[in-house]
Amino acid sequence: MSSGSRPSRSAVVFAFALVYLFWGSTYLGIDLAIEQIPPALMCGTRFSIAGLLMLAFCGLQGRKIFYAPRQLGEMAIVGTLLLLGGNLTLSYAEKHIPSGLAALIVAISPLWFLVLDSLLLGHHHISFRGKAGLALGIAGLAVLLWPQLMATTVFGRRELWSSLSLIGGSFSWALGSVLAKKWKSPAIDPFSATAWEMIAAGLANFLVAAGTQDFSRVVWTARGVAAIGYLIVCGSWIGYTAYIWLLGHVPTSKVATYAYVNPVVAVFLGWLILNERIDAYILAGSAIVIASVILVTSAEVTQKTALEELPAVETTGD
Repeated sequence: MSSGSRPSRSAVVFAFALVYLFWGSTYLGIDLAIEQIPPALMCGTRFSIAGLLMLAFCGLQGRKIFYAPRQLGEMAIVGTLLLLGGNLTLSYAEKHIPSGLAALIVAISPLWFLVLDSLLLGHHHISFRGKAGLALGIAGLAVLLWPQLMATTVFGRRELWSSLSLIGGSFSWALGSVLAKKWKSPAIDPFSATAWEMIAAGLANFLVAAGTQDFSRVVWTARGVAAIGYLIVCGSWIGYTAYIWLLGHVPTSKVATYAYVNPVVAVFLGWLILNERIDAYILAGSAIVIASVILVTSAEVTQKTALEELPAVETTGD
């Protein structure tokens, strides 16, 4: 999570492309993985394998992998917020709602980023445009959830609670992301830190899996194992590493632009491969949510601190 020297524009664009494409497809991967593998066990397996192999790779490359207990504790907190609070919630929700709808609800993450960035990092004020984006995002969520809000069946209410849980999950993800930025240090290698975060999250997910008796209910199918393999390589190694790297080099609100690209990829893949239905509420709600995210991520950053920092903020905010 080290910022280091400013990276080239091409490196930043490439990292964004990796996050956009691979994370957009992970919603489909999760849906396939949890068909027969319980969510907590799936997440524990995914993140433990990804983290241990990445840490071993970092060690072989001569990167720093040993840290003080406090630093390891901070990594564990970040990893648990991101990959248990965020990803496990998503995996449970996809048992009851389409992957495309889940991606659209998670798209509100930048709204949380805006608020948490201001409260925890204190770098900027929330502009009028940002506040307008927040209000529009709430309206978009209401449209997306309207069918569930009006549902009277048990299945409909289950869909509603699953959808609402994703709002909490997106908050956990945003909080973990902001804390990762707050605790970044030049002394910490971003790749080995990512590995430790995934290992911590894997252990936390295994604890949940043990509590919910996932080990006695799992069915290891070729389709499920292949989906986990895809999530490890493309979601955890490539996508997550690119995301953490971006957090150290680009303003958090700009990193959050993945949230209005990923849903487009997820909705398309869900429709194409899983035959998920796209109705008027999905179309209208997604348009409103994506518009709100664009407003938030394009809002002008007003610095709270010294005036000499303004040029750098304006440059990185373009």
